Amino acid sequence: MLEKKEKVLLKKAAAEVEKAKEFTRAKNKRAAIQCLKRKRLYEQHVEQLGNFQLRIHDQMIMLEGAKATTETVDALRTGAAAMRAMQKATNIDDVDKTMDEINEQTENMRQIQEALSTPIGAAADFDEDELEAELEELEGAELEEQLLQPATTAPAAPVHVPAGRQPTHPVSSKLTAEEDELAALQAEMAL
Repeated sequence: MLEKKEKVLLKKAAAEVEKAKEFTRAKNKRAAIQCLKRKRLYEQHVEQLGNFQLRIHDQMIMLEGAKATTETVDALRTGAAAMRAMQKATNIDDVDKTMDEINEQTENMRQIQEALSTPIGAAADFDEDELEAELEELEGAELEEQLLQPATTAPAAPVHVPAGRQPTHPVSSKLTAEEDELAALQAEMAL
């Protein structure tokens, strides 16, 4: 409504300017000044309407902000109420009871799996110590067999050691027991 009034007043001010121009051409100075006075009154009224519109827009913005704030507070209240309801529905004793049940079921499942993995029948009668001793005998026999076979590999190339870095202990050409086992394992893996 204020915008419509503003448009009407601007048209009236423009009309007064046109009238003032006509009176000036007709050499009626007094009538032209009266037209310009009315034009200024219309312009003042337009300025007041502009200020009113600005206040109304400012109020609308404040109302929109207040509405958003109210909606936010309502949403927070709803969330807090929902959390309270959830906390009432779940207490620490129920949680502890549930965790105990889960732990009990986990222990039962572990026992069942352990029972299923226990050997039965002829496999249960095997003595682990005897099996390990038999394995050691086999490894020893294989190692002896390898040592008795002639070496088919080329001799290793001599290693050049720069002066000043000569080893202080002579290098033993005999293989230790661990090196023998390592050689045997490597031969086994090559087959």
